Amino acid sequence: MNDLVTYESIENVAVITIDRPEKLIALNPAVVEGLREVWARYETSDERCAILRGAGDRAFSAGADLKDNPLDLWMGVPDLGVPVTKPIIAAVHGHVIGGAFILIMHCDLIIAAESTVFHYPEARVGFTGGIVAGLVVRIPQKVAVEFMLLGQPMTAQRAYEVGMVNKIVPVGTQMEAAKEWAKILVNNAPLVVSTLKAFSLRTIPKSPSDLAAEARRDLTRIHTSRDRTEGERAFAEKRVPKYRGT
Repeated sequence: MNDLVTYESIENVAVITIDRPEKLIALNPAVVEGLREVWARYETSDERCAILRGAGDRAFSAGADLKDNPLDLWMGVPDLGVPVTKPIIAAVHGHVIGGAFILIMHCDLIIAAESTVFHYPEARVGFTGGIVAGLVVRIPQKVAVEFMLLGQPMTAQRAYEVGMVNKIVPVGTQMEAAKEWAKILVNNAPLVVSTLKAFSLRTIPKSPSDLAAEARRDLTRIHTSRDRTEGERAFAEKRVPKYRGT
């Protein structure tokens, strides 16, 4: 992990913080790599629930850093870049823009401070990874298309009304509320929680970008594997390769 994404274990809860307040928590390649690493750590840890938050007071995240754009944002998105079988709660406040919205869209629960404003301006910026299209099966289709194509901000209240977030709380209390829900999840049967999460994800149709990201994730495991290196070396040395499945 790097110092832009931190991981803290508190009573079987993983508190994951994107810590780049001087840049409004903008997402760059280092942040994406840090997220990929913490999701992998969380999945293999003893923690039973995770809370994702952004440091600072002004924003959960201003989205992609346009001066250092993470073109492979999907790698840091839970369930796309890293399969995560355990629940994730997003605790958000202030601005949630572009790629930051993609992150929380793939969390299982979202608690928003009443000051939160959601914004997906990619149609105006001139770039998208397409993953946001999965929003049409998470909230009413017409509202999702409005949010994606018009690029207009959406308040926390409207986001709650259309089912984009689970709960609105006073500013500054979103982490407290997230910890209350996390405590419930920690004390619930983990096999039931993980099974219901898995069934829920399998029930949601996947967008073309989701499927492409999952394929790239699986192929990346092969491309970066020791077996690939062993296969190429064995071919050059004209011997039978010794594969280990890693």
